[in-house]
Amino acid sequence: MYYFKKFQNIFNLILYISMKIMNKEKTEGKFVKVSIPKSIIEKIEQRIKQTGFESVSSYISYVLKEVLSEDEEEDVFSKEDEERVKERLKALGYLD
Repeated sequence: MYYFKKFQNIFNLILYISMKIMNKEKTEGKFVKVSIPKSIIEKIEQRIKQTGFESVSSYISYVLKEVLSEDEEEDVFSKEDEERVKERLKALGYLD
């Protein structure tokens, strides 16, 4: 339990520092309004009390950026690499 609490504190500190850096960056472009159910907003409000996020909007922006960057990172194999893996799996009997 001690290590979990210590990890959580470190994680919160990293989030706090990240948000401070993000808030200092100039915001360019246009913003749009998004409808989010009140129940989700209430959960986010509870969650950001334990972090360095200053607003629900900054938290949602951060989470969306993380999710979108994960999608971009998924395509780590080239088509050639993918074909080699498929050939190897076929040779091992895992694919028909």
